[in-house]
Amino acid sequence: MAYAITQNCCTDATCISVCPVNCIHPTPEEPGFGHTDLLYIDPAACIDCGACADACPVDAIFPVDRLAGSLARYGEVNRQYYQENPNTHAWGKPEFPRSIPADLGTLRVAVVGTGPAAAYTAQELLRTAGAEVTMIDRQPMAGGLLRHGVAPDHQATKRIGDSFAQLYRNPRLRLHLNVEIGRDLSAADLAAHHHAVVYAVGATADRRLEVPGEELPGVLGAGTVVGWYNADPDVPAVAVDLSAERAVVVGNGNVALDIARVLLSDPERLAGTDIADHALAALRGSSVREVVLLARRGSADAAYTAPEFLALRQLPGVAVVVASDEALPEAVEGKSALLDGLPVEAVDWTGPPPAGRRIVLRFLERPAEFFGQDRVEGVRLASGGLIPAGLVVRAIGFRGAPLPELPLDEATGTVPNRNGRVVPGSYVAGWVKRGPTGGIGANRACAKETVDALLDDAAAGLLPPPPGSAADFDRLVRRRCPEATGLRELRAIDRLERERGAAGGRPRVKLATAAELLSVRGR
Repeated sequence: MAYAITQNCCTDATCISVCPVNCIHPTPEEPGFGHTDLLYIDPAACIDCGACADACPVDAIFPVDRLAGSLARYGEVNRQYYQENPNTHAWGKPEFPRSIPADLGTLRVAVVGTGPAAAYTAQELLRTAGAEVTMIDRQPMAGGLLRHGVAPDHQATKRIGDSFAQLYRNPRLRLHLNVEIGRDLSAADLAAHHHAVVYAVGATADRRLEVPGEELPGVLGAGTVVGWYNADPDVPAVAVDLSAERAVVVGNGNVALDIARVLLSDPERLAGTDIADHALAALRGSSVREVVLLARRGSADAAYTAPEFLALRQLPGVAVVVASDEALPEAVEGKSALLDGLPVEAVDWTGPPPAGRRIVLRFLERPAEFFGQDRVEGVRLASGGLIPAGLVVRAIGFRGAPLPELPLDEATGTVPNRNGRVVPGSYVAGWVKRGPTGGIGANRACAKETVDALLDDAAAGLLPPPPGSAADFDRLVRRRCPEATGLRELRAIDRLERERGAAGGRPRVKLATAAELLSVRGR
């Protein structure tokens, strides 16, 4: 019986590298890689060896005959991909690890960030270049998007962090946490002690709608809400008010779906996850019973992925309805097909939501104004209608924040680059390089491309030896950042959070403030 890849797929291509018959696509060399919802196994070519399932870092691969419940349809999902995208499974040209001339000595590279893009970059540098790597993060805890961005009910996705945890134990890697570039250290400080610097800091700023009322209390960016339920130290425990019965989320990408799902999930279903304690307490007392997802495009052009939407449809105790303002096409194709079977209703916004909990999909609509006195009270639509709501979330994407001494394209929110190279010696990887697209695994190929550009520059003699040594840099960090933390503190935090979680039947209970995280320094 063939295997199939299911919803939790992180698309990092680990499964592709171990498949003996090359039946998993798209591969990193193929155009669709990084853009498909997940990777797919051809059931006609699969030899049922199970190597992919053993290698998968997020437990997303199962035999087709064992798929049940919400995963039951993924056997057909995998098969249908190859109906629409026939593939001969021919092997591509072999690739060999990069190397640099021996006379260059050991490269020292600083990687700013500890999220997936940064971790894949460090892995590639350690494995293929024999480099010494310094990882730096402004937070007292490593993880980036994996810790503060992945929804708490996606625990399987977070398992990829186990491979990153091994990375930090490499003897050629130094870790400096609670150190911010531009505040504690400058870009010049990094350049003075490293051959090259790779910025893998993600896209941390929410995109704005630029409509009246956007500054009202209760109008929040998606990053604030996601950070709130993920125990991001930058987000206060009281940042999200759940006292209203209706919330509006502007956008319908995966982040918008995550927010809607968390707001309406049974809190006891989330109690077995690593959700922030303050968020769990707020959800237990929440008045929110309806979440409206506003999308300016039609259902055929929805931004969410099929696996995420299929999971949303099966959320226990939550109805999903389509507001009847969009006339759905008779021939349901593409993403519109995901709505098949959902009730289409004329929604009365003048009264409170009906009994129960529900998600309302409103396509072909956008906000013209957020109104209210002391805080937001609703959304005025471009079509002229009103939706009363006490919480509004912008979930229309993210953009990179300015980095010291690096250019920023204001239109795209990314650092202009060519294959990750800004200038020789300065590089970018991840969302700050390519924009907020692709899942966690897409960062692996992105990081490899950046490291290849860096090694090309090293081989061309464009990365002169830095005047300062690694020991000099460590001393500089201790002098400038007396509260900097490292691997010992990272491991102490991990142990403490896991111990607290085990006591309550949870994977971990996160420390939610910088003060709590820094308190482990004496442990």
